Amino acid sequence: MSKIKFTIISLFPEALKPYLDSSMLYKAQKEGIIEVEYVNLRDFGLGAHKSVDDTPYGGGDGMLLRCEPAYAAIESVKSGSPQAKVILPTPVGEIWDQNLARRFAGVEDNSFSESEVAAKESPCFSWRRRLKGEDIIPLDAPATNGEQPEQGAPVMTGRDAVSCKKSKNRSVHYIIFCPHYEGYDERIMNLVDYPISLGQYVLTGGELPALIIVDSITRLLPGVLGGETSAQIESFSDGSNLEYPQYTKPAEFRGMAVPEVLLSGHHAKIAEWREEQSRLRSQR
Repeated sequence: MSKIKFTIISLFPEALKPYLDSSMLYKAQKEGIIEVEYVNLRDFGLGAHKSVDDTPYGGGDGMLLRCEPAYAAIESVKSGSPQAKVILPTPVGEIWDQNLARRFAGVEDNSFSESEVAAKESPCFSWRRRLKGEDIIPLDAPATNGEQPEQGAPVMTGRDAVSCKKSKNRSVHYIIFCPHYEGYDERIMNLVDYPISLGQYVLTGGELPALIIVDSITRLLPGVLGGETSAQIESFSDGSNLEYPQYTKPAEFRGMAVPEVLLSGHHAKIAEWREEQSRLRSQR
């Protein structure tokens, strides 16, 4: 059975736990589908006051996260889990979408063949390979130390190629580092495998992106949602599609009636109506 472990490094772990211990995410933890671990970045702060930030070289407003606490926190996790991949919520990252969530969840993405993965490599996810001058490594190639590369996780080109492989018994560990303040010392990026952006806006910290990343991955894992196809027939399950309108009881409410076709019991016509509504909604 697949299992994903999330270690979230944050200055405010108490802000994360209530949400992740609720609803389907609580169920996923209870049933051993995911594991969530919290690491307080302040524990790795410097000096008597456990400082984690300082003013930027070159001047400017705000404070930046320092290298030392970030490296110490991430390395403390990696000391027990060397294969763990580091995710950093950052405006310069790859835009998070449903396709990326499926890849991180290890769900097969039929829109990409293995031969197309390198061609569809994003500029963001290839920056470390270009920096290090690494060659593209085939998805099924053994690692340089003789070990087989981890299957099912989003393995990027070279170190950072996206893999669409699916494994029945994979165990993946993601470390999500939550930045804060005005930003972070750029040298922290040397530890990052996956820089991720939630969109073109700025938040006060990485905690909300961390929750979104964990939620969007977890709900795709087998056994989390109620129906077998719950995560397949929905918005963005096929690229940019939007899900068709849905209705439940009563059949009429304040003059607003459920479309007759949904009450007809004619499954073929219902499927046709839903497909058409999804297409029209996506076009709009």
